[in-house]
Amino acid sequence: MTIARGVNLVLALALAALTFLISSCSGSAEPGGSVELHPVLSVADGDTITVDIAGNRERIRLIGIDAPEVAGTPECFGNEASQYARGILTGTAVGLVSDPTQDDRDRYGRLLRYVILPDGTDFDAQLIAQGYAHEYTHDKPYQRQSAYRAAESAATSADRGLWSPETCSARTLLVPLDTRSAPANTPTSVIAAPPDAAATGCDIKGNISSKGDKIYHQPGDSSYAETVITGSKGERFFCSVADAVAAGWRPAKN
Repeated sequence: MTIARGVNLVLALALAALTFLISSCSGSAEPGGSVELHPVLSVADGDTITVDIAGNRERIRLIGIDAPEVAGTPECFGNEASQYARGILTGTAVGLVSDPTQDDRDRYGRLLRYVILPDGTDFDAQLIAQGYAHEYTHDKPYQRQSAYRAAESAATSADRGLWSPETCSARTLLVPLDTRSAPANTPTSVIAAPPDAAATGCDIKGNISSKGDKIYHQPGDSSYAETVITGSKGERFFCSVADAVAAGWRPAKN
């Protein structure tokens, strides 16, 4: 068996397992294994959508994933992830499944849900498997964490989407671009953080706390040295304070 076929087999098995999980999931699932469908009103990006629930507009934050941003300072593959989500969700209706291990809403008031397509496909997992989003664990593990991490591993091995060396080279951390210090052939939205971030001036650490707060740490801050940046959590390096603030990060309290 070739490596490519092996990777595709792992991906297929992971998605099949997730489909089984949907049918047996508690929470928003309806009796008999079905899930009530809600019309999709809009798609903000790869991990946030708005749906109609009994005549009310509700923003939904997909559980277990983090897609590249398009608002503020755009991130590499953000437009592609958003277009992919819109192409599948626009004009359709989706099921919403809650997770008892997670809060009902995030601090922005968005409902936290797994999004299920009409054919039973776990859309969160599909985004990860096709390379349009990272697996993301916020604060504490969620029920489908191991399956989502397996899907990300398969996407990484297959160089899909943002994991491709021809797109974002997402095997390394991504930072907003400071064109004055970026290599000549670097994409216009982000650059990969080099081993010595200070060499390019992109040495501001964008950390996400256990409560979901986005905090940036500058060299010289008391917590700078001990702060570790984990790309799969959505954390990143910034080239300037302005970039960090524009992306929604606030300064650390020292």
